Amino acid sequence: MEDIKTDRPNVVTGPLGEPMSRDTLPPANTRRWVVRRKAEVVSAVNGGLLTIAEACERYDLTLEELASWQRSIEREGMAGLRATRVQHYRQVHERRGRFS
Repeated sequence: MEDIKTDRPNVVTGPLGEPMSRDTLPPANTRRWVVRRKAEVVSAVNGGLLTIAEACERYDLTLEELASWQRSIEREGMAGLRATRVQHYRQVHERRGRFS
């Protein structure tokens, strides 16, 4: 049986431009998800530091939850991750879809 090695980076660029490694990721037992921590997990996945499955398992996230963080960052940047703004941004995107 062959051992398949993946070429994963040891360091990726974090959401604020800082270098991030596995050691600097939010702790696995994180329960309070502030904007920066969410953005760090998304950066780690997008940069290849963690796979989607690893991120979901490590942080006890659902696939839908992680995907929603990724979509929020794509659409609105880090501000889109603020829990108080989710409904506002959802309405904005629904209106854009109707009137485009």
